[in-house]
Amino acid sequence: MRIDSLLTAATQKLQQAGSPSSRRDAEVLLCHVLGVGRAWLYTWGDRQVDEFVQARFDDLIVARVAGEPVAYLTGEREFWGLSLDTSSATLIPRPDTETLVEVALEKAREVGEAPKRLLDLGTGTGAIALAFASEYPGWQVVGVDLNETAVLLARNNAKKNAIVNVEFLVSDWFSALGRDSADSGFALIVSNPPYLADDDPHLSEGDVRFEPHSALVAAEQGLADLRYLVQGARQYLAGNGWLLLEHGMQQGAAVRQALSDAGFVDVASYQDLGSRERVSLGRWQPCP
Repeated sequence: MRIDSLLTAATQKLQQAGSPSSRRDAEVLLCHVLGVGRAWLYTWGDRQVDEFVQARFDDLIVARVAGEPVAYLTGEREFWGLSLDTSSATLIPRPDTETLVEVALEKAREVGEAPKRLLDLGTGTGAIALAFASEYPGWQVVGVDLNETAVLLARNNAKKNAIVNVEFLVSDWFSALGRDSADSGFALIVSNPPYLADDDPHLSEGDVRFEPHSALVAAEQGLADLRYLVQGARQYLAGNGWLLLEHGMQQGAAVRQALSDAGFVDVASYQDLGSRERVSLGRWQPCP
Protein backbone atom coordinates (compact mmCIF):
# COMPACT_ATOMS: atom_id res chain seq x y z
CA MET A 1 0.00 0.00 0.00
CA ARG A 2 1.16 3.56 -0.69
CA ILE A 3 2.14 5.71 2.27
CA ASP A 4 -0.58 8.31 1.62
CA SER A 5 -3.25 5.62 1.33
CA LEU A 6 -2.02 3.93 4.49
CA LEU A 7 -2.20 7.20 6.40
CA THR A 8 -5.69 7.99 5.11
CA ALA A 9 -7.01 4.59 6.19
CA ALA A 10 -5.37 4.84 9.62
CA THR A 11 -6.67 8.38 10.13
CA GLN A 12 -10.22 7.24 9.40
CA LYS A 13 -9.92 4.43 11.96
CA LEU A 14 -8.69 6.85 14.60
CA GLN A 15 -11.40 9.38 13.80
CA GLN A 16 -14.05 6.70 14.20
CA ALA A 17 -12.54 5.89 17.60
CA GLY A 18 -12.89 9.53 18.62
CA SER A 19 -9.23 10.55 18.53
CA PRO A 20 -8.96 14.37 18.62
CA SER A 21 -5.63 14.31 16.73
CA SER A 22 -6.14 11.36 14.40
CA ARG A 23 -4.02 12.52 11.44
CA ARG A 24 -1.13 13.64 13.61
CA ASP A 25 -1.23 10.41 15.62
CA ALA A 26 -1.17 8.32 12.41
CA GLU A 27 1.78 10.29 11.07
CA VAL A 28 3.78 10.04 14.29
CA LEU A 29 3.22 6.29 14.52
CA LEU A 30 4.16 5.67 10.89
CA CYS A 31 7.28 7.81 11.28
CA HIS A 32 8.20 5.68 14.29
CA VAL A 33 7.87 2.46 12.28
CA LEU A 34 9.77 3.84 9.27
CA GLY A 35 12.39 5.73 11.31
CA VAL A 36 11.81 8.98 9.41
CA GLY A 37 10.59 12.51 10.10
CA ARG A 38 7.11 13.76 9.27
CA ALA A 39 8.40 15.93 6.43
CA TRP A 40 9.57 12.72 4.73
CA LEU A 41 6.00 11.44 4.63
CA TYR A 42 4.83 14.52 2.75
CA THR A 43 7.67 14.22 0.25
CA TRP A 44 7.36 10.50 -0.41
CA GLY A 45 3.65 9.84 0.01
CA ASP A 46 3.53 7.83 -3.23
CA ARG A 47 6.06 5.26 -2.01
CA GLN A 48 4.97 1.72 -1.27
CA VAL A 49 5.52 0.09 2.13
CA ASP A 50 6.15 -3.60 2.54
CA GLU A 51 3.89 -6.00 4.41
CA PHE A 52 6.11 -6.09 7.49
CA VAL A 53 5.99 -2.30 7.92
CA GLN A 54 2.26 -2.25 7.32
CA ALA A 55 1.68 -5.00 9.88
CA ARG A 56 3.71 -3.17 12.54
CA PHE A 57 1.88 0.06 11.78
CA ASP A 58 -1.52 -1.65 11.90
CA ASP A 59 -0.68 -3.08 15.34
CA LEU A 60 0.13 0.39 16.63
CA ILE A 61 -3.08 1.82 15.20
CA VAL A 62 -5.10 -0.92 16.91
CA ALA A 63 -3.40 -0.06 20.21
CA ARG A 64 -4.06 3.64 19.68
CA VAL A 65 -7.72 2.95 18.87
CA ALA A 66 -7.86 1.15 22.22
CA GLY A 67 -6.64 4.36 23.84
CA GLU A 68 -2.95 3.71 24.50
CA PRO A 69 -0.99 7.00 24.45
CA VAL A 70 1.17 7.69 21.42
CA ALA A 71 4.09 8.56 23.71
CA TYR A 72 3.97 5.07 25.23
CA LEU A 73 3.62 3.37 21.83
CA THR A 74 6.65 5.16 20.40
CA GLY A 75 8.57 5.36 23.69
CA GLU A 76 9.36 9.04 23.25
CA ARG A 77 7.92 12.55 23.46
CA GLU A 78 9.24 16.00 22.57
CA PHE A 79 9.28 18.59 25.35
CA TRP A 80 10.92 22.01 25.19
CA GLY A 81 12.68 20.93 22.00
CA LEU A 82 14.20 17.90 23.75
CA SER A 83 13.56 14.30 22.71
CA LEU A 84 12.62 12.41 25.86
CA ASP A 85 12.21 8.67 26.30
CA THR A 86 8.94 7.79 28.01
CA SER A 87 7.51 4.78 29.80
CA SER A 88 4.29 3.75 31.48
CA ALA A 89 6.03 4.34 34.84
CA THR A 90 5.88 8.11 34.34
CA LEU A 91 3.50 10.84 33.27
CA ILE A 92 3.65 11.95 29.65
CA PRO A 93 5.22 15.44 29.38
CA ARG A 94 2.55 17.91 28.21
CA PRO A 95 2.70 21.36 26.60
CA ASP A 96 0.90 22.94 29.58
CA THR A 97 3.87 22.04 31.78
CA GLU A 98 6.11 24.21 29.60
CA THR A 99 4.40 27.10 31.42
CA LEU A 100 6.17 25.96 34.58
CA VAL A 101 9.50 25.95 32.73
CA GLU A 102 8.86 29.44 31.35
CA VAL A 103 8.10 30.85 34.80
CA ALA A 104 11.17 29.14 36.28
CA LEU A 105 13.39 30.67 33.60
CA GLU A 106 11.86 34.08 34.30
CA LYS A 107 12.55 33.80 38.03
CA ALA A 108 16.07 32.48 37.41
CA ARG A 109 16.90 35.85 35.90
CA GLU A 110 15.92 37.53 39.18
CA VAL A 111 17.79 35.48 41.78
CA GLY A 112 20.79 37.80 42.05
CA GLU A 113 23.42 36.40 44.41
CA ALA A 114 21.33 33.39 45.46
CA PRO A 115 22.89 29.95 44.85
CA LYS A 116 22.29 28.89 41.26
CA ARG A 117 20.51 25.67 42.23
CA LEU A 118 17.12 24.31 41.18
CA LEU A 119 15.23 21.35 42.66
CA ASP A 120 12.57 19.49 40.66
CA LEU A 121 10.31 17.38 42.88
CA GLY A 122 8.60 14.36 41.28
CA THR A 123 10.72 14.66 38.17
CA GLY A 124 9.30 11.70 36.19
CA THR A 125 10.96 11.69 32.76
CA GLY A 126 13.12 14.60 33.92
CA ALA A 127 11.31 16.94 31.52
CA ILE A 128 11.20 20.06 33.70
CA ALA A 129 14.70 19.64 35.14
CA LEU A 130 16.24 18.95 31.73
CA ALA A 131 14.43 21.80 30.01
CA PHE A 132 15.70 24.25 32.64
CA ALA A 133 19.22 22.79 32.70
CA SER A 134 19.45 23.05 28.91
CA GLU A 135 18.74 26.78 29.13
CA TYR A 136 20.95 27.47 32.17
CA PRO A 137 24.07 25.27 31.92
CA GLY A 138 25.70 27.27 34.72
CA TRP A 139 23.09 26.13 37.25
CA GLN A 140 23.16 22.97 39.33
CA VAL A 141 19.87 21.12 38.80
CA VAL A 142 18.59 18.24 40.96
CA GLY A 143 15.57 16.11 40.12
CA VAL A 144 14.05 13.61 42.55
CA ASP A 145 11.38 10.93 42.24
CA LEU A 146 10.12 8.14 44.49
CA ASN A 147 9.96 5.77 41.50
CA GLU A 148 13.38 4.24 40.79
CA THR A 149 12.35 3.40 37.21
CA ALA A 150 11.53 7.06 36.62
CA VAL A 151 14.90 8.15 37.98
CA LEU A 152 16.73 5.74 35.67
CA LEU A 153 14.67 7.04 32.76
CA ALA A 154 15.47 10.66 33.64
CA ARG A 155 19.18 9.86 33.85
CA ASN A 156 19.04 8.25 30.41
CA ASN A 157 17.24 11.31 29.05
CA ALA A 158 20.02 13.52 30.38
CA LYS A 159 22.59 11.39 28.55
CA LYS A 160 20.47 11.28 25.41
CA ASN A 161 20.32 15.07 25.29
CA ALA A 162 23.95 15.59 26.47
CA ILE A 163 22.87 17.65 29.49
CA VAL A 164 25.50 17.39 32.21
CA ASN A 165 24.52 19.97 34.85
CA VAL A 166 21.76 17.80 36.31
CA GLU A 167 21.55 14.84 38.67
CA PHE A 168 18.60 12.61 39.51
CA LEU A 169 18.00 10.92 42.87
CA VAL A 170 15.53 8.41 44.26
CA SER A 171 13.72 10.33 46.99
CA ASP A 172 10.30 10.56 48.64
CA TRP A 173 9.98 14.29 48.02
CA PHE A 174 12.72 15.85 50.22
CA SER A 175 13.80 12.69 52.08
CA ALA A 176 17.13 12.12 50.27
CA LEU A 177 18.21 15.76 50.56
CA GLY A 178 20.40 17.20 53.27
CA ARG A 179 18.97 19.90 55.50
CA ASP A 180 20.59 22.82 53.70
CA SER A 181 20.93 26.15 55.46
CA ALA A 182 19.42 29.23 53.87
CA ASP A 183 22.85 30.15 52.49
CA SER A 184 23.24 26.91 50.54
CA GLY A 185 19.65 26.00 49.68
CA PHE A 186 17.86 26.13 46.36
CA ALA A 187 17.09 29.39 44.62
CA LEU A 188 14.20 27.65 42.85
CA ILE A 189 12.08 24.65 43.76
CA VAL A 190 9.60 23.48 41.14
CA SER A 191 7.13 20.63 40.99
CA ASN A 192 4.31 19.16 38.93
CA PRO A 193 2.91 16.93 41.71
CA PRO A 194 -0.23 14.76 41.73
CA TYR A 195 -3.20 17.13 41.90
CA LEU A 196 -6.29 15.26 40.70
CA ALA A 197 -9.01 14.19 43.12
CA ASP A 198 -9.69 10.45 43.14
CA ASP A 199 -13.14 11.08 41.63
CA ASP A 200 -11.93 13.42 38.88
CA PRO A 201 -13.65 12.49 35.59
CA HIS A 202 -10.41 13.04 33.65
CA LEU A 203 -9.04 9.82 35.14
CA SER A 204 -11.30 7.84 32.81
CA GLU A 205 -10.57 9.89 29.71
CA GLY A 206 -7.90 9.85 27.00
CA ASP A 207 -4.25 9.16 27.74
CA VAL A 208 -4.75 9.68 31.48
CA ARG A 209 -6.38 6.22 31.71
CA PHE A 210 -2.98 4.63 31.03
CA GLU A 211 -0.75 6.85 33.18
CA PRO A 212 0.37 5.85 36.70
CA HIS A 213 -2.38 6.61 39.21
CA SER A 214 0.11 7.52 41.93
CA ALA A 215 1.51 10.35 39.77
CA LEU A 216 -1.95 11.81 39.17
CA VAL A 217 -4.08 11.53 42.31
CA ALA A 218 -3.73 13.18 45.71
CA ALA A 219 -5.94 13.29 48.78
CA GLU A 220 -7.89 16.33 49.97
CA GLN A 221 -9.50 16.77 46.56
CA GLY A 222 -6.09 16.78 44.91
CA LEU A 223 -4.51 19.36 47.22
CA ALA A 224 -2.67 17.18 49.76
CA ASP A 225 0.69 16.99 47.96
CA LEU A 226 0.57 20.64 46.95
CA ARG A 227 0.04 21.67 50.57
CA TYR A 228 2.77 19.30 51.77
CA LEU A 229 5.27 20.82 49.33
CA VAL A 230 4.38 24.35 50.39
CA GLN A 231 5.20 23.44 53.99
CA GLY A 232 8.28 21.34 53.27
CA ALA A 233 9.96 23.59 50.71
CA ARG A 234 10.66 26.30 53.27
CA GLN A 235 13.48 24.22 54.80
CA TYR A 236 15.25 23.83 51.46
CA LEU A 237 14.85 27.24 49.86
CA ALA A 238 17.55 29.86 50.04
CA GLY A 239 16.49 33.25 51.34
CA ASN A 240 14.27 34.94 48.73
CA GLY A 241 14.07 31.65 46.83
CA TRP A 242 10.96 30.81 44.84
CA LEU A 243 8.59 27.84 45.03
CA LEU A 244 6.72 27.14 41.77
CA LEU A 245 3.89 24.61 41.64
CA GLU A 246 1.84 23.33 38.74
CA HIS A 247 -1.78 22.57 39.66
CA GLY A 248 -5.27 22.04 38.27
CA MET A 249 -7.11 24.89 36.57
CA GLN A 250 -9.49 25.35 39.52
CA GLN A 251 -6.89 25.07 42.29
CA GLY A 252 -5.11 28.39 41.90
CA ALA A 253 -6.92 30.15 44.74
CA ALA A 254 -6.32 27.26 47.16
CA VAL A 255 -2.61 27.07 46.32
CA ARG A 256 -2.18 30.83 46.66
CA GLN A 257 -3.86 30.66 50.05
CA ALA A 258 -1.58 27.83 51.17
CA LEU A 259 1.49 29.82 50.09
CA SER A 260 0.33 32.95 51.89
CA ASP A 261 -0.56 31.05 55.06
CA ALA A 262 2.92 29.47 55.07
CA GLY A 263 4.62 32.87 54.98
CA PHE A 264 5.47 33.18 51.29
CA VAL A 265 5.31 36.65 49.74
CA ASP A 266 4.79 37.93 46.20
CA VAL A 267 2.28 35.11 45.71
CA ALA A 268 0.82 34.94 42.21
CA SER A 269 -0.50 32.59 39.52
CA TYR A 270 0.29 32.22 35.83
CA GLN A 271 -1.95 30.98 33.04
CA ASP A 272 -1.18 28.20 30.56
CA LEU A 273 -1.65 28.22 26.78
CA GLY A 274 -5.38 27.79 27.26
CA SER A 275 -5.65 30.84 29.56
CA ARG A 276 -6.21 28.62 32.62
CA GLU A 277 -4.44 29.16 35.94
CA ARG A 278 -1.75 26.49 35.87
CA VAL A 279 1.25 27.62 37.97
CA SER A 280 1.29 29.37 41.34
CA LEU A 281 4.38 30.62 43.12
CA GLY A 282 5.68 32.48 46.11
CA ARG A 283 8.97 33.88 47.42
CA TRP A 284 10.34 32.68 50.74
CA GLN A 285 11.59 35.21 53.26
CA PRO A 286 12.84 33.43 56.39
CA CYS A 287 12.47 35.23 59.69
CA PRO A 288 15.65 37.19 60.67
